[in-house]
Amino acid sequence: MFTGIIETIGRIEDIVQENENLHFFVSSAISDELKIDQSVAHNGICLTVVDINNNIYKVTAIKETIDKTTIGSWNKGDLVNLERAMKLGDRLDGHIVQGHVDQTGICKSIIDANGSKYFTFEYDSINQNITIEKGSITVNGVSLTVVDSKDNQFSVAIIPYTFDNTNFKTIKVGTKVNLEFDVIGKYVSKLYSTK
Repeated sequence: MFTGIIETIGRIEDIVQENENLHFFVSSAISDELKIDQSVAHNGICLTVVDINNNIYKVTAIKETIDKTTIGSWNKGDLVNLERAMKLGDRLDGHIVQGHVDQTGICKSIIDANGSKYFTFEYDSINQNITIEKGSITVNGVSLTVVDSKDNQFSVAIIPYTFDNTNFKTIKVGTKVNLEFDVIGKYVSKLYSTK
């Protein structure tokens, strides 16, 4: 479980394909604190640390993850948002995040709002995921509050701190992102869709 509060940004140092799996070698400010078997969210994707060598650690993505997230489009040099799993007893500053990406979305617009920025994302309705105004959403692993919700589209406001300390600064119109919808909202939506 995660909170959606990004700890640091990692850099993809290398990518190696092995059969249908992709191995990612990542450097970061927290690399020396990681342990093998530890879960780390990478742009919201929960991946297991399988090897550590100096400041670079290795994680592996299977075909299922590659097919359902943006990870297959990552390149050497890309920046990814990193968060280690939360500890019991810690403050839950964001919201409950599983690290299981529901689907991808596309940035449709970015509006400068005198200090903050409004990002609008669109997603396919095939999975029946929903957002609500003032509800929670995770974009590339970042816990955010929905400020505007429409069918298959939502907007979030990004404060300067979040913009500077996550990979939101690399998102442009047309950029594909990982989306994890609010876990409580998913259960409620499922209950109503089965009645």
